[in-house]
Amino acid sequence: MSATIIDGKAIGQAVNMDTQLEVAELMKQGVQPGLAVVLIGEDPASQVYVNMKDKKCRELGIYSDKRVLPRDATMERVLALIDELNHDPRVHGILVQSPPPPQIDEERVIAAIDPAKDVDCFHELNVGKLLIGKTDGFRPCTPAGVLEILARSGVDPAGRHAVIIGRSNIVGKPLAAMLMQKARGANATVTVVHSGTPDPARYTRDADILIAALGKPEFIKGEMIKPGAVVIDVGINRIPDPSRPSGTRLVGDVEFESAREVASMITPVPGGVGPLTIAMLMRNTVAACRRALAGGARC
Repeated sequence: MSATIIDGKAIGQAVNMDTQLEVAELMKQGVQPGLAVVLIGEDPASQVYVNMKDKKCRELGIYSDKRVLPRDATMERVLALIDELNHDPRVHGILVQSPPPPQIDEERVIAAIDPAKDVDCFHELNVGKLLIGKTDGFRPCTPAGVLEILARSGVDPAGRHAVIIGRSNIVGKPLAAMLMQKARGANATVTVVHSGTPDPARYTRDADILIAALGKPEFIKGEMIKPGAVVIDVGINRIPDPSRPSGTRLVGDVEFESAREVASMITPVPGGVGPLTIAMLMRNTVAACRRALAGGARC
């Protein structure tokens, strides 16, 4: 058996097309959704991510406000900028690129963002709403992308055993909360495997849906996967590869070649979950704009 390869790029494009139509509808009402992305410092990887988000905004018709602060920016300067963006009616979503320089307290920055503009769903108010199943907050982008992949691939988690490897605040924890909700596209029985779990293969071999998000290259081998399982690889790791001009290549947390011989469906790296993360960020920005409009805000 060789697994069906899930085309995350195509799914991301489909989501973006839906978002573009929503933006066009809002523009007819004289409203343009807006996203502000804040970058502190000049980390090359962060610059790439910020530029990708800025480009996608412009492609979809979303107003993009890219702010770059020097690496030595103070907390006071960062918080002042967040306050400015909180009160800017053109901006419906605010994202601060992570990780910031060491002098910046990331938790304080997140707490300073207006929860109504927290399109990354990192603010504790939105995280709390997510946990208890309220739908008037936001869904974090990468976990929402995973659920979108499952839905558009015809995979219903209801009644199935979903095993998540990794307990980060960005992916593992929120994804577990989302999958266990009594809601459409969820209702799974969820197990979270982490660094403190003895014999993780004991759990991964029982997973109908296996989601790897631990940040260890090719940690999950084919023998750790239940035959016929759906495998979603959230990881993205750069490893040495002398055969490539760059001397490196990207791999996920799953050993793709061995896993595809066991799984029924699998996401590749790159081209799997990655495109959905930005697509869901754009979707959240439009949702924030609609809520602001419904609340009578001047957009």
